[in-house]
Amino acid sequence: MNDSENRDNKTKSLGLKSGTNTVRQSFSHGRSKSVVVETRKKKLLFSKKGPLVEESPKPLVAESETKQTDEILRRKKAIEASKAEEKKLQERNEQQHADREKESKRTETEDKNKSADALNLEAPDSTSSKKRTKNESNQKTFHESKTRDNGEKPNSKATKLNESKRRSGKITITQALGEDGGRQRSIASLRRRQEKEKRQMVESSFEREKIIRDVPIPDTPLTVQELANRMAERSADLVKKLMTNGIMVTKNQAIDIDTATLLVEEFGHKAIRVSDSDVEDIIINIDEQDEEFKSSRPPIVTIMGHVDHGKTTLLDSIRKTNIVSSEAGGITQHIGAYQITSEKNQKLTFLDTPGHAAFSTMRSRGATITDIVVLVVASDDSVKPQTIEAINHAKAAKVPIIVAINKIDKQGSDPNKVRTELLQHGIVVESMSGDVLEAEISAANGAGLEKLLDNIILQSELLELKSNEKRPAEGTVVEAKLDMGRGPVATVLVQKGTLKKGDIFVVGQQWGKVRALFNDKKQTIDFAVPSTPVEVLGLNGTPEAGDILNVLPSEAKAREIALYREQNLKNKKSTIGMGSSLDQLLAKAKEDEKLSFLPIIVKSDVRGSGEAIVQAMEKIKSEEVEVRVVHSGVGAITESDITLAVSSNSIIIGFNVRANTAARDSASQKNIDIRYYSVIYDLVDDITKAAEGMLSPEIRETFIGYAKIQEVFKITGVGKIAGCLVTEGHAKRDVGVRLLREDVVIHTGKLKTLKRFKDEVKEVQSGQECGMAFEAYEDIRKDDVIEIFTTQEFARTLN
Repeated sequence: MNDSENRDNKTKSLGLKSGTNTVRQSFSHGRSKSVVVETRKKKLLFSKKGPLVEESPKPLVAESETKQTDEILRRKKAIEASKAEEKKLQERNEQQHADREKESKRTETEDKNKSADALNLEAPDSTSSKKRTKNESNQKTFHESKTRDNGEKPNSKATKLNESKRRSGKITITQALGEDGGRQRSIASLRRRQEKEKRQMVESSFEREKIIRDVPIPDTPLTVQELANRMAERSADLVKKLMTNGIMVTKNQAIDIDTATLLVEEFGHKAIRVSDSDVEDIIINIDEQDEEFKSSRPPIVTIMGHVDHGKTTLLDSIRKTNIVSSEAGGITQHIGAYQITSEKNQKLTFLDTPGHAAFSTMRSRGATITDIVVLVVASDDSVKPQTIEAINHAKAAKVPIIVAINKIDKQGSDPNKVRTELLQHGIVVESMSGDVLEAEISAANGAGLEKLLDNIILQSELLELKSNEKRPAEGTVVEAKLDMGRGPVATVLVQKGTLKKGDIFVVGQQWGKVRALFNDKKQTIDFAVPSTPVEVLGLNGTPEAGDILNVLPSEAKAREIALYREQNLKNKKSTIGMGSSLDQLLAKAKEDEKLSFLPIIVKSDVRGSGEAIVQAMEKIKSEEVEVRVVHSGVGAITESDITLAVSSNSIIIGFNVRANTAARDSASQKNIDIRYYSVIYDLVDDITKAAEGMLSPEIRETFIGYAKIQEVFKITGVGKIAGCLVTEGHAKRDVGVRLLREDVVIHTGKLKTLKRFKDEVKEVQSGQECGMAFEAYEDIRKDDVIEIFTTQEFARTLN
């Protein structure tokens, strides 16, 4: 019964149900599949009375000993039959496993023979061996067919082989229980291994050719890993070579230039010394194409002049817009870039620059990138300081000037006075037999604008402005800001080539990829041709106004150039003052002790305004007080600005920006002063007053009298008393006095007492005698002279 119970348990563990012939087989990694299982019915032994089954004992009939013996025999026979059947099944499985191994070995042998044939490594007698195998196979097939034709039964081995092939697609209970000797390698796995061996044999048959490379060695030290990458060698080999030479380093440590050069030569490569600045050669090598690729471009016109002379109003009239109302205080504080189309279908690009003295750099930048300068001069105000400065900028940039005499409709205007005063600065207009174009205009009502535009078009035709649109784009940043919604935004005036969406570029110390382009009407465009002002999105940081934008072929080059420029700027800052001698450093330290500093932090909406504010602050100084800009940036005032202000004891200036919530709370807790401005006039005036408040007041003395000591008395408990005669003016208590001995000042102080006879008095007139005593001083003698004076403090200014 034990064997039958084991078989029942095995069947139950497989989950076989009546009427089913499949079982679910589980593998590693959660895989499973359903397989077909052949189930065999248990053979029953029949007797004359019926099948031998175990029947329940009949309690009412007593069985004899003979029946009991027959029952035991029948049970033994059933068990033996079951064991024999199980033994046959096991032998069949073993035979099937042996057949699979033979088939696998035969396949492996055939693949190896094919590999040897491909490598011309096959033995000479392989052909005869194959023929013998083929002949034997043919004879075997012929013998089997002849046997079948004669009606003879095939032998038992052939029957078993056919039976195993027929059942090869099925799984037995023994195999499902994992009793067939373990998992075997698949045919595909064997074939992969054979392919790998064949590739290794092929690779080993050819000697690897050594590639000699040109390895660039920079001026600055580089790590072993970086050098290995440039040599296309393993870093471990380089470290090993260095260790054999007595240099103990890791792959992340830097080595000097000479060591790197020797290491490159040790590995058979060629070392080429390069400079860090060579990374910018790709920009220098972008030259203009032939003249046949150039086409005419619109002129870039910059409107310049003194503040409040009507520059922006003139541009309003040309554009038929109203920009003045959007500028704080009615003055321009940014460089505006716009493009218009004249009535003659001629495109013109205009730049509007600020006229305030603080924006000198912005005017200089505008003159540098322009083709024509329109100098606006108010006829009722004539030539002013910023007018002269604009003339100098235009002359320095060698740019032609067109004079626009504005406000001719105002009472008291005198255009001839403007022409005459311009002569003093080398500007001779056409009406005075010169070569400078001019136009009398009224920006308010539009009078004379047509003539001005005609002069601009005429001047541009004389210049014959051309540019190549096919080359990579190049432009200048006229303004840059940090937009809270769009990130860093740069207003770029494209000067060469065509700037397209998706271009990779470098600008100053920043780089980026053009994510979007907007024209001066805030419309999205896909490209910008030369002389077109556009807003560029996609920078990784805010560039400086005046930086040059260059389009590059790859992002790696853009990153490399930006990193080089950033490192170069850091090196320049760190070397400032390093060449000073000890005496110079000590002298500077003594000067700093005398100076009082007003530290400020400047945050502005755009780079140009911040630059102008910093320059204006640097001019606010004297021998005693100096305004020092600790930090300047673009964007809202943040909590980090508050932290910097606390550490440097600075005040924060916000120009057209505000502090965020966290910064306001932090400033309130730490008692940091934040001042907001929208007009640069007010900012400069307030900081100037604050700096003047740090000046020590001016003390002015007023002489009131002289007294001569006639006798010195020593009184116990009081000290020395001088008996004096007021010889000039009068004497007063609580004023300043000096003791003169032979016209040399011996002591300066105050009177402790002033008496007339025995009474304390406030004042003694000239010609009267009195007694005087000094505070904390008693070295007085006969014939000394006492000078009596008063002092008064006056506030000082920086001018």
